[in-house]
Amino acid sequence: MSDFVGKVVILAGGLGTRLSEETTLKPKPMVEIGGRPILVHLMEIYSRFGINEFIICAGYKGFIIKEYFANYALHNSDLYVDLAKGSVQSTRSNVPPWKIHVIDTGEQSMTGGRIGKIGPLVNGDPYFYLTYGDGLSSIDILASRDFHLRHGKQATMAAVRPSARFGSAVIENDSVTHFAEKSQTEQGLINGGFFVLSPKVLDLIDGDQTIWEQGPMQQLAAAGELMAYEHSGFWQPMDTLREKQMLEELWASGKPPWTITGL
Repeated sequence: MSDFVGKVVILAGGLGTRLSEETTLKPKPMVEIGGRPILVHLMEIYSRFGINEFIICAGYKGFIIKEYFANYALHNSDLYVDLAKGSVQSTRSNVPPWKIHVIDTGEQSMTGGRIGKIGPLVNGDPYFYLTYGDGLSSIDILASRDFHLRHGKQATMAAVRPSARFGSAVIENDSVTHFAEKSQTEQGLINGGFFVLSPKVLDLIDGDQTIWEQGPMQQLAAAGELMAYEHSGFWQPMDTLREKQMLEELWASGKPPWTITGL
């Protein structure tokens, strides 16, 4: 048990319709930030905490995810090719120690349905991690895990304060008298998409059309089995082209906040 670090289940099968400029050609988690898929940035968050086994729940254009990781070592290595002998050798490799399962969970499956299909890979483990394939954060993964183990309930959800998508305006007699960006403190805590879960939660999934955020999470909450780990640092989903551009700018700054724990 002391050596157990857990597996990460990543939901990566949705259509990503609000980012259609990119997702007509690829799954949303394969949209690039700084020349690499956001999925890889997300996996690096966990890898920094020593968690290196991933279960990717693929669906829409899942073959692109499979091809990417099948060729990952090739694309991140130096090669020596002897055309006469027909041999190819890797002369320098720069790849992480990842073990990756890419599971076809169906194009039409809902989030809960996708989770339900990976049961054989996590049943018997004391816990597993779950996240969406389109959001980045500076969350301390091990702190959330320790919180989960201390309270002993079936589910832990990272709770975050979202940044506002729109500014607020004060209007008097049809005239805007004041306008300001909303602060995070004006909005309540929401689901931040980083979970630590007992495999027992899989019993709450009825089939492919189960929506994780509805039936199972609501049942867990009603039973007192869903706990909130509050994260006040950086958190940002990539739902729109504007948000993608913002993440690109943060990456270009040289100090992207999702690479700094607890920020």
